[in-house]
Amino acid sequence: MHHRARLATLALLLAMVARATAAPRTETERHEKPVKEVAGTRIAVGTATFPLYLSADWSNPLPNVTRAVLVLHGVLRNADDYFRSALEAQAAAGDIGKSTLMIAPQFLTQADADAFKLPAETLRWSLVGWEGGDPALAPEPVSSFEALDAILAKLGDRKLFPNLKQVVVFGHSGGGQVVQRYAIAVKGDRGLLNEGIGVRYVVANPSSYAYFSKDRPEPAIAASCAGYNNWKFGMDERPTYLAEPAPAALEQAYVARRVIYLLGTLDTDPNHPALDKSCMAEAEGPYRYARGHAYVATMKSRDDGTPNHSQWDVPGVGHEGGKMLTSPCGLTAVFDIPGCAAAR
Repeated sequence: MHHRARLATLALLLAMVARATAAPRTETERHEKPVKEVAGTRIAVGTATFPLYLSADWSNPLPNVTRAVLVLHGVLRNADDYFRSALEAQAAAGDIGKSTLMIAPQFLTQADADAFKLPAETLRWSLVGWEGGDPALAPEPVSSFEALDAILAKLGDRKLFPNLKQVVVFGHSGGGQVVQRYAIAVKGDRGLLNEGIGVRYVVANPSSYAYFSKDRPEPAIAASCAGYNNWKFGMDERPTYLAEPAPAALEQAYVARRVIYLLGTLDTDPNHPALDKSCMAEAEGPYRYARGHAYVATMKSRDDGTPNHSQWDVPGVGHEGGKMLTSPCGLTAVFDIPGCAAAR
């Protein structure tokens, strides 16, 4: 019996080791794994292509569409999950949702391209470079922001979208990092604005923000952190896409844009596995909720403040993209549906 018990114990230990070995041991390893699914629709970005999900076929005119919403995934690049949440939000929006085109772009890596044997012209970035507008690794050095510009340019085509009135760019977590930086750097909104189409940026629970000054909420950490003010955390060493204009002009343009910060009140775990724990991010605060409030307060205190920016807490929600998007404040931010107490 003792021999059998020892064998059973050994078998259990071997099984546990096998599971631990097979499963990603860190959040970074999860990020490095290929995605489960690649979006089936493509948009041209120069001579390259960029994948995305669409709630309606935009190859033909969509006269019923009055609003378009981009929903950007997090660091896992799981655009399929975010697209499902986007469709849930669209359904919750009722009649407004029926006249809305939901779009979920997907930023891929080389691991994704290899796993799915994607065509050579498919854009792919480094593991997190797409979050800050870095150029793609292949097939050409296209900024992730240029890929978003291509989507905005498509939406500005009045032959396809004759009645479009509003475009919303929503991002959660890693996608929130993209949207916050894109709202600083965006060039693709010009055609929309010229057509009288409003553009709004909704930043939900990102790990970090791009600051316009060298001051940080945690100055002691910043003082001991080389490169803490480099892009994507500050204005130094910016990528080619936003090398010009100067930071002061970038800030002026950012402050003029409509930006809504959505912060989950339960996103307060300083050890969350997907939280950026680099010293650059830690200089902004201990966890996402604190970092968001600190950034909003900093921007309000600069120059003439941020009259076009709003910060809304989302009560009872942590680091959950779907719940942030479908919350009352998420629906208000994206669809202008009343219900967000913070927006009153």
